Amino acid sequence: MNKNQSHEQNLVIYHNSLIRVTLEPSEIPWLIIYIQRSVKEVSQCTDEEKNMLFCALDIIEKAMLQHYKPDKINIASFGNILPQVHYHIMARFHDDGFFPQPMWGIKQRESTIHFDNVDFFCSEVQRTLDDKLA
Repeated sequence: MNKNQSHEQNLVIYHNSLIRVTLEPSEIPWLIIYIQRSVKEVSQCTDEEKNMLFCALDIIEKAMLQHYKPDKINIASFGNILPQVHYHIMARFHDDGFFPQPMWGIKQRESTIHFDNVDFFCSEVQRTLDDKLA
C-alpha cells in the first residue's frame, strides 16, 4: 500500500459490530483486524472487543499457517500513523521481497513468489470468522 492510500480503501472481508477485517494490498498474504470503535489503546477496549479481536487474530493466523505454509507469521500493532486499535497479520517467506526486514522496511530483493488464490483464502477466512464469531 502506498503511504498516501487510506486503510479505509482496503477490501473488507469480514465485519460485525465489534471488528472489521481487511485485505492489505501486498506481495504477501496480509490481513488487518480493526476495532470498529475509535479507540487508541487495547486497554480502552471492552472485554468483548478484546475477546473478539484476539479470537479473530487466532483464526486468521491458523488459516494463514494452513493455507500458505509460511516460514513465519508476523503480527504488528503500532498505531503511530493510524491511532486506532488494529493488528496486522502477515504471512512471511524467506524469499519475499522484504525478508528478513519488516514489510515497512527497505525492500531486499524482487520477490519471485505469487499468490493467485487470495480470493479463495479470503472467502475461507470470512466463512470461518462467520462460523466462529457469530
